[in-house]
Amino acid sequence: MEAVSRTAQWTAAARALETEREDRLFADPHARTVADEIGFELLARYDGGGIVPFLAIRTTYLDRAVVKAVEERGIRQVVFLAAGMDTRFFRLPWPDGVTVYELDRPALLETKAEMLKDEPQPTGRTRVTVPVDLTQDWTGPLKEAGWKSEEPVLWVVEGLLFFLPERAVRTLISTLSAHAAPGSVLLGDVISRAALENPLARTFMAALKEDGNPWLFGTEEPEALLADCGWAVREVKQPGEPGADFDRWPYPVPARSVPRVPRSFLFTCELPAHEEEKAA
Repeated sequence: MEAVSRTAQWTAAARALETEREDRLFADPHARTVADEIGFELLARYDGGGIVPFLAIRTTYLDRAVVKAVEERGIRQVVFLAAGMDTRFFRLPWPDGVTVYELDRPALLETKAEMLKDEPQPTGRTRVTVPVDLTQDWTGPLKEAGWKSEEPVLWVVEGLLFFLPERAVRTLISTLSAHAAPGSVLLGDVISRAALENPLARTFMAALKEDGNPWLFGTEEPEALLADCGWAVREVKQPGEPGADFDRWPYPVPARSVPRVPRSFLFTCELPAHEEEKAA
């Protein structure tokens, strides 16, 4: 796999550790398999600054938001962009009729398929892998795989945006809104610019860059970013705030008004109805 894809095994290793806690927030029985040895090596290399509790919180927040979206909104097509070693298709309680599309680089999807080849396929749901480079056209291959742009979709953009330059971030989020029907939902995470410049994270950032996975993007105003790209923001949470704590976050959470604070944000958005639909 390419170097950037190895980070997926790092986060899988963190999910494995959470799964093995007695007070675990979620159970991912496949995490240790897809993490492999390299995942735990990278976890040790990148550890520090609340990474492990953050990954547990992010996974839990998105797990619950995904389940809520498909149950309450009746969405039946779910797209994980840069799906990595995500195993939600196997472990979440999907309603019958859901199709889960996993987009990522071909080499990663091939490696993941080999790792999970002996896992039984859950009934009542469909998983479709779509090998793409997200810096190129990916909507065409996704449509060819069966995704219908005229029906509501749940987009999940987890652990991706900070690896992209700002222009690519804006293009991607705008593409998601432009290719989604009203009633669609966007879930994901992003960090603050201050997190990229945090002196206490220099060793971590240097290790990422050395491994070919530099973090490039952050914003202090995720609400404005998402709105500018066509989304109605329903909530933005920092780890440790109500709804994004889960008794895991060990640090205080400074108010958003406090400047130059390294932050992570978890967000839920939806596609607003067109003006003529609102008036109807």
